[in-house]
Amino acid sequence: MAIELTDELIQLRRAADEARARATAGPYSAAAWRPWMEAAEAVQVAVTEHAAATGQNRFEVEKALVTAAKASPAA
Repeated sequence: MAIELTDELIQLRRAADEARARATAGPYSAAAWRPWMEAAEAVQVAVTEHAAATGQNRFEVEKALVTAAKASPAA
């Protein structure tokens, strides 16, 4: 069974990945890392809600999401 993902979920994960890149580009500071932590939390909540709503395994959804977010965006 293929894991179903939404474009919104993929974009949310990409935004969290971008926030991580910005946070880790310089020296640590709580203020610099806060956007990443908030974005990562939002992804976790969205994955959990999506898995529950679609009857999919939460861990399989997250695994598929990581792969999909790393793929090149559609042109």
